[in-house]
Amino acid sequence: MTTASTRDLGLAELAGAIRSGTTTSALATASALDRIEAAQPTLNAFRVVRRTQALDEAAEADRRLAAGVELPLLGVPVAIKDDTDIAGAPTAFGCGGDFPAAREDAEVVRRLRAAGAIVVGKTNTCEIGQYPFTDGAAFGYTRNPWHRDHTPGGSSGGSAAAVAAGLVPAAIGSDGAGSVRIPASWTNLVGIKPQRGRISTWPPPESFYGLTVNGTLARTVADAALLLDVAAGPHPGDLHTPPPVTLSDHVGRDPGRLRIAVALNIPFTAVPAKLDPRVEARVRSIATVLTELGHAVTVTPVPYGLATGASFLPRSLAGVRKALAAMPGAVVDPRTRANARIGSLLGGPVLSVARSLEALLHKRIGAFLQDFDVILAPTTARPPERVHAMDGLSHAATDALITAACPYTFAWNVLGWPSINVPAGFTDTGLPVGAQLMGAANTEPRLVALAAQLESELHWERLRPLPWWEQ
Repeated sequence: MTTASTRDLGLAELAGAIRSGTTTSALATASALDRIEAAQPTLNAFRVVRRTQALDEAAEADRRLAAGVELPLLGVPVAIKDDTDIAGAPTAFGCGGDFPAAREDAEVVRRLRAAGAIVVGKTNTCEIGQYPFTDGAAFGYTRNPWHRDHTPGGSSGGSAAAVAAGLVPAAIGSDGAGSVRIPASWTNLVGIKPQRGRISTWPPPESFYGLTVNGTLARTVADAALLLDVAAGPHPGDLHTPPPVTLSDHVGRDPGRLRIAVALNIPFTAVPAKLDPRVEARVRSIATVLTELGHAVTVTPVPYGLATGASFLPRSLAGVRKALAAMPGAVVDPRTRANARIGSLLGGPVLSVARSLEALLHKRIGAFLQDFDVILAPTTARPPERVHAMDGLSHAATDALITAACPYTFAWNVLGWPSINVPAGFTDTGLPVGAQLMGAANTEPRLVALAAQLESELHWERLRPLPWWEQ
């Protein structure tokens, strides 16, 4: 099997090909590493590439396969984001500086390895995961496989770029304000932000005061669900442990006739934001498909209220402060330092009040969801931004840019509830945009069933970018 053909296989397909002997883990992993190496000077998706270790692990996977070992992802190459520890590699979290190699795997990596997966490397992210862009002085610019002059989004932009370009079939990201869903929407991928605690964030017992969760990116709902299933599960130290689910069981299952709210209103933000008509048109097209599928679709606003932003901002910026304090010697942009200083001011009593608002929001938005099963909303307000859009901006101008582009996703981080980005199509200039399916607590099975139903109609997985990064 050639490099090109393994590039085109999804996660489950590649696992099946390795299991059946159509290819080997050694060949599949070497092919992935070759694609990463070829794309790195232009696409720039990876911060750490584990070539020697991954090839050794692939050879061991082939030995285990020959011995009859059966695991769901045995020998399959995947990637993780560079906010996640893997033993033997530093975790830079987008920052400059020299960092010690992690001594132990994060819980999510331990579970990936237990399922047989080969982690080929760590993907780029912006400094402390703050922005819907993936660039930084320490590593340069990660570019969008669909257009080199645009960002893939962030902060899990390296993971999204790697999957969209076919470097790996699926990847782990993290989402504290949309950081899985935003890059998924801007690269024509499925991105699952699960219920808080579904995938452990250990060694932190929670991340960014409960805002950030680990999630998955893939070209299909089935692959995103499969990766989530093998990565999910608690560590004994976790603060949040939702009841277990097996999402793969719900791919292809009839979700029934659902009551779907189409919410185009923007959650409260401190600076103005407006929905781009091109994005709105694509979200409305998804609503039309849902109607044709027999669902009851109603355009109505979600009652986010001022408390949504008031709960988010202190938790987010105090999280930046805490993360940066844990990285002595980190070399970062002045905007990151400014956010950490503001985070210091928003700690203590302000942070406590911010966290207490979550219960109020659960009650308010939970009451809204008594009348609806799922909310359909834009994932971003705009199509992908230019790759250099943040260059040279002041702290205030940066905040204005990122809020104007991406005001829709943070509310579900405050709630801790699940949301899935599904591809919604392309602008007239060929840039991908997405839509979110959002639900109440522990509704991932319903969201997965609905997303898979949409995929069976729209077949977004058949569309691939032209590989300009190979030229």
